[in-house]
Amino acid sequence: MARRPPRGRLVRLDHVSRVLADNPLDDPHERGLEVWLPPGYDQARGRGLGRRYPVLFSLAAYTNSGPGQTSWRAFGENLPARLERLIGQGAMAPCIVVFPDCFTSFGGNQYVNSSAIGRYADYLTRELIPFVDAELRTRSAREHRGCFGKSSGGYGALVHAMKYSRFWGAVASHSGDCGFDLLYRPDWPGALDTLARYRRGRRSEGPLDVTAFARHAADGFDDGRIRRFLGALAGKDRPTGTEVLCLMMLGMSATYDPDPDAPNGFRVPVNLDTGELILARWRRWLRHDPIRLAKRHANALQSMKKIFIDCGWRDQYRMHYGNRQLSARLRQCRVSHVYEEFDGTHSGIDHRLDVSLPILSKALQ
Repeated sequence: MARRPPRGRLVRLDHVSRVLADNPLDDPHERGLEVWLPPGYDQARGRGLGRRYPVLFSLAAYTNSGPGQTSWRAFGENLPARLERLIGQGAMAPCIVVFPDCFTSFGGNQYVNSSAIGRYADYLTRELIPFVDAELRTRSAREHRGCFGKSSGGYGALVHAMKYSRFWGAVASHSGDCGFDLLYRPDWPGALDTLARYRRGRRSEGPLDVTAFARHAADGFDDGRIRRFLGALAGKDRPTGTEVLCLMMLGMSATYDPDPDAPNGFRVPVNLDTGELILARWRRWLRHDPIRLAKRHANALQSMKKIFIDCGWRDQYRMHYGNRQLSARLRQCRVSHVYEEFDGTHSGIDHRLDVSLPILSKALQ
């Protein structure tokens, strides 16, 4: 029988956020923070005594959050079990791992500040980092702290390496959101079909004056259907797959094009009736694309001790194309990084953490 690797310990810390208080979605600002302590941490319990450890923040994918990464998983490992195995095998150096709860009413997070969602970049960097450093035996310098994630979490890691490099020393992105033209634009027609069910006005067969039909949705403003959709979904226990997709696209709109003067606090980048791209609004989205951000933040990226990026070459959301473009842009900017591809899709790729976590933990020692 194989020996069980040394056990770590999962703890829950209570944190009351000032940054998230009065957030526009009225999401909770009192949140539990789960933290995994590596084997050996408890050998010296006194504050300030004993070995100090590098810290990794795990940024969850869309529709997931910190607690979802630590719960029991059928036919597989949750993240604490994976960490114990990697450390027990000697593949990974011991680290403290933080699982922030950044779930929102839009179903997830991109880990940036938005007037329509909340200041989640500040929540991570200005509140949780100092809170963890004060509560636990961390190596608190930026050179010993990193973040990683998949999908939206990978996007968050990339953006934090660019915009918040003074807090992070190394990052890893697994199938992170980039290449918005290929990633997001193809999903808007499906989202519009869902929203069309909440459009007011009787329809009749026959000739259609498209100009008059679509005039209320030409500037990215909500004509009421988005508000009605969000209201209907708020009281629903199990949204359908198409509803989750629509919610995600609206969440991305609230992230990339917030507008305090617009209905719901954001605009969308397409005409709600014709699907036509609104170029002025789409340009607001593209400003957040890591491919576009890389050159502007090249110096910050160059300061990273390690940048690891990977993607499956069969990603069903076409993210491998955007990640390839990002890697090429990083090379143009002389940013040292590792880019790998693997035979997989966007789903079931947690095994790739066996590659990235040892690399990050070594870089942060």
